[in-house]
Amino acid sequence: MGDCEIHRDAADRYSLRGRVFHSIRENILSGRYGQHEELRENTIAQELGVSRTPVREALRQLELEGLVSIVPNKGAYVTGITEKDMRDIYTARSLLEGRCTRWAAEHMTAEQIEKLEENLELSEFYVQRENYRQVCELDTQFHEILYAASESRIFYQMLSDFHHYVERVRRISLATKGRAEESNREHWRILEAIKAKEERLAEELATEHVLNTLRNMDSYGIENLLKASAP
Repeated sequence: MGDCEIHRDAADRYSLRGRVFHSIRENILSGRYGQHEELRENTIAQELGVSRTPVREALRQLELEGLVSIVPNKGAYVTGITEKDMRDIYTARSLLEGRCTRWAAEHMTAEQIEKLEENLELSEFYVQRENYRQVCELDTQFHEILYAASESRIFYQMLSDFHHYVERVRRISLATKGRAEESNREHWRILEAIKAKEERLAEELATEHVLNTLRNMDSYGIENLLKASAP
């Protein structure tokens, strides 16, 4: 992902429209706004200290993302992330993540490899202390370094959004018995393949990593993980 795209994304995030959009989306993905809850423009505008216009624009954008449903003459309601959405996201990731990692392996710089090594060392530290919130944040960072190294703006945006959509459930999944340790081992194997310039192996390992995450969620029940991750 080029510097200009990153700067534009940052500028959008900190514009008034961007701040309102990201605030509402974060509240949906974090579970603060519950499934089927009505999102009242006046209430949200007052909470954020803005007019109704950027709130209305944000809700329309969130409808395009599938997180909000706008019913004419009634209002906007939270759609959120369902069990089917989770399966769809991980199916899409299993198809895209491997190719993204292969491209990353082809373009990875020494600085990015060093960042991945530091990330995994920190993750091991927090796994030992059972700080799974921090482990989840480091997991996100690990993948975003790969997405950036792929030099694909489209893959970066799509996969980063997928990762963020399921963050609450990922945190619970990583806290299940042995999953954080195994996830770290899988990340190390991906990194070693990248360092060895084995692009195809890196692709295969990344695909398997995503599928292993879904298998772990299935073993505990995705619906149960969604409930457990609710505030």
